Amino acid sequence: MESRVSAPSPSKASIVVYFVGIVGAFLIMAGLLWLMRSYIRPTPADGARAEERRKALGEINAASKDQLDNYGYVDPVKGQVRLPIQRAMEMVVQDWKNPAGARSNLLARVTQFNPPPAPKAPEKPSPFE
Repeated sequence: MESRVSAPSPSKASIVVYFVGIVGAFLIMAGLLWLMRSYIRPTPADGARAEERRKALGEINAASKDQLDNYGYVDPVKGQVRLPIQRAMEMVVQDWKNPAGARSNLLARVTQFNPPPAPKAPEKPSPFE
């Protein structure tokens, strides 16, 4: 005859104790993690430098907006001017109604404002040749 011994079933009190122990362990780990993060968090980089960069960025943006929205000279010697974007787009649409004329005008302006470099003088021959 075989006799089987069954394991005793855990009581409700022991289940509650285990549950509270496990939850408590997780809460302790979360608290330690929070504490360690607050200890090892680096201090912010120099706040004065960040403020200086923000100020410089604001100045650059203001200057760029002024250049985009107003007329001005790019190179007064060559007669190169800066147009507001809206006006430049209107001129492009108007010029390109005649594509051949607009292309020749564009190429003329490119050579006027960006002339090809002067040819280099021939190099002296090396005395070792």
